[in-house]
Amino acid sequence: MNHFAFDDQIASQTEAVRDVLKSSDLPRLDPKRPVIFAGIGTSLHACKIAGYWAAELSGGRIRPAFVETHDYALRGAIDTEDQIVVVSHRGTKRFPQHLFERAKKAGALTIAVTGHGAQNPGGDIVLRTCADERASTHTVSYTTALATLARLVAKLVGGPTAADFEAAVNEIPAAIAETLAKPAPVDVVPRLINKEPIFLTGFGIDALSVLEAALKIKEGAYLWAEAMSIELALHGTPAVFEPRHAAIVAVPDEDDGGRTEAFLTMLKDLNIQAITLGAGDYDLPFAKVDYLLRPFVSIIPLQRLVAELARRRGSNPDTTRSEVEPYKSAIKRVRL
Repeated sequence: MNHFAFDDQIASQTEAVRDVLKSSDLPRLDPKRPVIFAGIGTSLHACKIAGYWAAELSGGRIRPAFVETHDYALRGAIDTEDQIVVVSHRGTKRFPQHLFERAKKAGALTIAVTGHGAQNPGGDIVLRTCADERASTHTVSYTTALATLARLVAKLVGGPTAADFEAAVNEIPAAIAETLAKPAPVDVVPRLINKEPIFLTGFGIDALSVLEAALKIKEGAYLWAEAMSIELALHGTPAVFEPRHAAIVAVPDEDDGGRTEAFLTMLKDLNIQAITLGAGDYDLPFAKVDYLLRPFVSIIPLQRLVAELARRRGSNPDTTRSEVEPYKSAIKRVRL
């Protein structure tokens, strides 16, 4: 059975997140000035969660923007008062660098949240996450970026609620370890064989986490996957469901007005395979944590599912097809 660097990266997340949480003090952003989180792909998913945290912890007093770095590097106003946090895995891609150049000309404050690899990733302040990943399908870069952003958001918001949040974040490595200790989801794989596309959905903060999971499924298992909120999943989307599809449904701890239960019933009525994800006795279980911290642990069984799907399907999450033609040549022609 194939063992991937991807497996090792997944397993490294407990210690990697713990190291980030023990790192030196972070700067305190000014809550009275605009805050913009920018990223691409997995990094943008982390930015969306950071924005969600800031709004929730501040009671809506702070509502940061989260934007795609590519778009923001090429258009949109940048002001001297802006505080721009750019998240990237390795700090070497062209559009983060271009955004830093634009921001510098405008006099805005910039913070780079990135891995240890790049010597000069840009940014007035550089916050390091983890060593560069060997697998193209990123995992530990995501959770260590979340850890860095969680601390940054706690400082931005301030006050007792943020202090409680930061204290809870410091306990997250134990929850990651508990989640990793659960059995690998090998029993789920047969239920997904010959099912495509795979549809993922969730409520609240879980709706952001499943965006990241869908990207991992595409990168590592070479299966088309789509993710959206539970409410959008109930509006119009059921018209495209067919028995050849499958769904992964994040089951919330919070009250969602009965929407997840209604959606699972609909899937059953439509004869669509449904896989449940949640803190408890679910197909893809993870450790129970505070609502806002679910992204740290809910992604782990999904990462492990990608590894098991890859072993069964013969895909390679370490390379994302960059080693075989015609993908090799096509991918090489695009400068990221």
